[in-house]
Amino acid sequence: MKRLIPIYGILFGLGHQVAWACDLCKKNQPKGFENITHGQGPTGNMDYIITWSAILLVVVTLFFSIKFLVRPREHEPDHIKNIVWDHNLREHGGQ
Repeated sequence: MKRLIPIYGILFGLGHQVAWACDLCKKNQPKGFENITHGQGPTGNMDYIITWSAILLVVVTLFFSIKFLVRPREHEPDHIKNIVWDHNLREHGGQ
């Protein structure tokens, strides 16, 4: 794995050069989206709504993922782990 780190670094660095928009695409992109990617950017209000909704969804998902990874609160009685354990214990002769 340690041998692959320099290769990944080189590919990551080259990928950024390929991903940036060319001069023509920069000129054709709307304000705020220039130099991000190649091709046509958002063309109407619906495109902006979809884009910002997706960004919001990703941010909220990232927030809750980190929150529940850092503090899973597994010791609370209504946590799913405890509900499943209690149900299985009762079914299979537990206390």
